[in-house]
Amino acid sequence: MMEDKNRHEMEESEVDVQIRPSRPQPQANNNRPNWSNGQCVLSVPSCSALNPSFDLSLCRAKLEDVGFQIPFRDMEAPLKAALDVPSVRRYMVFNSALFNFILAPVLYVVVWCAVFSTLHVYITVTDYWVLCLTVSLVSIFLTTAVIFILHHSNKTLNMNLDVRLIQVNERMVKHKLLVAVADWVQNCNGNMQLYFVHWDMSRCLRALTETLEERSFVANDIQKKLKKKMSHLVLVTEVVAADPEVVGSDEEEGPDEQRPLLRNGETSSGTSTSRREDSRVTTSYSLIPDASLPAQAKAHQLLMTYSAAYVKLLVSEQLSGPTHHRLRSQRNHCTTAPLCLCQYIKKKILQ
Repeated sequence: MMEDKNRHEMEESEVDVQIRPSRPQPQANNNRPNWSNGQCVLSVPSCSALNPSFDLSLCRAKLEDVGFQIPFRDMEAPLKAALDVPSVRRYMVFNSALFNFILAPVLYVVVWCAVFSTLHVYITVTDYWVLCLTVSLVSIFLTTAVIFILHHSNKTLNMNLDVRLIQVNERMVKHKLLVAVADWVQNCNGNMQLYFVHWDMSRCLRALTETLEERSFVANDIQKKLKKKMSHLVLVTEVVAADPEVVGSDEEEGPDEQRPLLRNGETSSGTSTSRREDSRVTTSYSLIPDASLPAQAKAHQLLMTYSAAYVKLLVSEQLSGPTHHRLRSQRNHCTTAPLCLCQYIKKKILQ
């Protein structure tokens, strides 16, 4: 009896050992925090203020630490194509908050000298302190107006930076992330950073699609609003046009097997290169959604177009809206800002 009992207990323990590994193991992604819409996942500062660039390998490592596994073709490749361009880097320098911070006193001195020299020639004043005071007030007013215009322009969609990040966000949104570049002055130092913000686009896409469908009976009015407020969003690109002479010569020579590998050496290659340079034409593409598109496609295009600009305003706390929690709309899909992305588009474009 004792032997049978011991044997029975050993069999039960073996069965238990065999069953335990078959239980579903927790995945590694369970360690990933529960991110909410608008929450900043990662911010990477620029390596240099005079030559803005970001360490994308460091971004990848830090994103992997918090559970985001993003392929190279979805993050690093499009980010390099969008930001790692000399002309874009120069634009980021001259449009940065640090440059505007340095520009303000320089502009004030230049305006003051120009106004003083002009008034001193045409107006005879015995008391120079009155003239200096008047010139100072005029210079302050003009300088403030210029800085205000520059500051206001940074709140809108930036063609040279935000639009270049549209293709990046079209790929990153698959991983529930949006990317933007924002900067401001902190302790007299420029603070330009690349931000990765968690964003689940499904709810905003559904809400904006419903809004467009509800207003389908006034589709013409909506299209007029889009053309009015997005008419300046035009991309100009260079396209190599097909050379009819080259196409004709290729057709005359027959199939590929009968063509010579080299054509008259360097002379032919130089001629073809010059022809390609002469045949380049510029084409323009409008970012306004086409009127024939369905509501969901229009909503997706609008969300992607304004995604980088919205994230830039979100991380810099420049979104205007009701600050009290009870005053916020129930359809706000962002807990960290007064407006979510779809509400920002409704307020900015559709109203």
